[in-house]
Amino acid sequence: MKRKFNITGSCNPQRHYMVRLDDRVEQIKKDYVDEGSYFIINRGRQYGKTTTLSELEKHLKDKYTVLSLDFQEIGTEDFADASSFSTTFAKMLIEAFEIMETDHEEALKLLRDLVGNPKESSLKGLFTNLSKMCAKASKPIVLMIDEVDSASNNQVFVDFLAQLRGYYLARDKKPIFHSVILAGVYDIKNLKLKLRPDQEHKYNSPWNIAAKFSIDMNFSTEEIASMLQEYKNDRQIGIDVQQIAGCIYGYTSGYPYLVSVICKLLDEELSKDSRFTDMEEVWSERGVTEAVKIILLEQAPFFESMVRQLEEYPEMKQMLRSVLFLGKRISYNPDSPAICLASMFGYIINSEGSIQVANRIFEMRLYNLFLSEEELSNVIYDKAQGNKSQFIHDNKLDMDLVVEKFVLYFHDIYGERDEKFLEEHGREFFLLYLKPIINGTGNYYIEAQTRDAKRTDVIVDYLGEQFIVELKIWHGNEYNERGERQLADYLDYYHKDKGYMISFNFNKSKTIGVKEIKIDHKLIIEAVV
Repeated sequence: MKRKFNITGSCNPQRHYMVRLDDRVEQIKKDYVDEGSYFIINRGRQYGKTTTLSELEKHLKDKYTVLSLDFQEIGTEDFADASSFSTTFAKMLIEAFEIMETDHEEALKLLRDLVGNPKESSLKGLFTNLSKMCAKASKPIVLMIDEVDSASNNQVFVDFLAQLRGYYLARDKKPIFHSVILAGVYDIKNLKLKLRPDQEHKYNSPWNIAAKFSIDMNFSTEEIASMLQEYKNDRQIGIDVQQIAGCIYGYTSGYPYLVSVICKLLDEELSKDSRFTDMEEVWSERGVTEAVKIILLEQAPFFESMVRQLEEYPEMKQMLRSVLFLGKRISYNPDSPAICLASMFGYIINSEGSIQVANRIFEMRLYNLFLSEEELSNVIYDKAQGNKSQFIHDNKLDMDLVVEKFVLYFHDIYGERDEKFLEEHGREFFLLYLKPIINGTGNYYIEAQTRDAKRTDVIVDYLGEQFIVELKIWHGNEYNERGERQLADYLDYYHKDKGYMISFNFNKSKTIGVKEIKIDHKLIIEAVV
């Protein structure tokens, strides 16, 4: 059967191209399961949690009896009370035992007795039988529960975790599961519960026994390259796997879903695109760029979830806006609810003590989302939208004219605003001006390493041609000259001879306009607004 790239559900190496997880699951076994840890794999949506659990189950079965459950299979009515939950949980364990090849008749009898005796269908009765089951088991039992956060807003589930915690703490006297693995998006160590309609959401900590799960689940460039090598061998096409793996990693930082969706687009959609003459041309940096354009424009449940979460948590949304548009340096503090949430969802990472958007695609989707909220009411967007055709000649972007017109319109529209307004909105307005000009054909992204309160570098890609634009706040002539030197060095890094600098200057005596300067054979188009 012809293998494909998969972006829905668990991956199977017989049906799908996937990063091999052998080393990762062996590390989980060694560091957590063998140690008897109870732990949580909480990562963002489509982070490969279910696939990891599936591969881990295969890896553990020789030494352990693995009971794998999915809480998505439990209905709301099953959480109505302890009796309903206990009966449903026991039935799920029975199903898990019945699909095993080995004999587990004693365990099945205990669970069936519980299901068949309504009087014993309580959490106490459930755990009494679970303890007996674990005591009689021929091999240590590992419990896996996927999508566990789908149950997290139910008091009976909190009570279940409390019982499990109690047995864990007393397991030298009362046998229980050797290891428990819970997987989901939300970190249930601190459940945010609303147990009665008239009650505010409150935090609860029923799972403070969990060991910290610190294994990196992002794909490395080498892991992506290994997957692409399998694809190359199967399809017999010429792919520079290292180069393409590096390019894909550059956009995704190894986020599993994003890696897979780029590969799937290249294999299944762009392979049919008449703009590409063959598969070698599809599997190129240009092809990856085109795949990213599709991702940025398509509606997908993955990004719809992101939008919902931003609306549900306005403090998190405001924090991300401040990082992206103001270049604000925000210290990574896990006690901050907004930071904790953004990290849990996978939107940010801790980069040398400061928060940073997790990958380039997330960053571009967030920029586009935030800018779209301004488009209908922003005058400078309308200016660019109404005159966009003048900036494109023979399928080439005239960036000189883009900068020149931006300075003109910005000064006319916002020139009398105060310093605070310009500092907070200047860079946002340049992106608003740029967006309709390149929309649908070009991309832009921000270099995270240079984004701060004083300087932001925008990389504009239009049909394979790149433009480097530095946006900066004016802090005097000396700082400006240092910025010119930095831009020249940056152009050298990108093998470019020409770059652009836009300075937002608050001095009343400033000279507004555009000029050309030369530094080390590099031409810089410098604009002051």
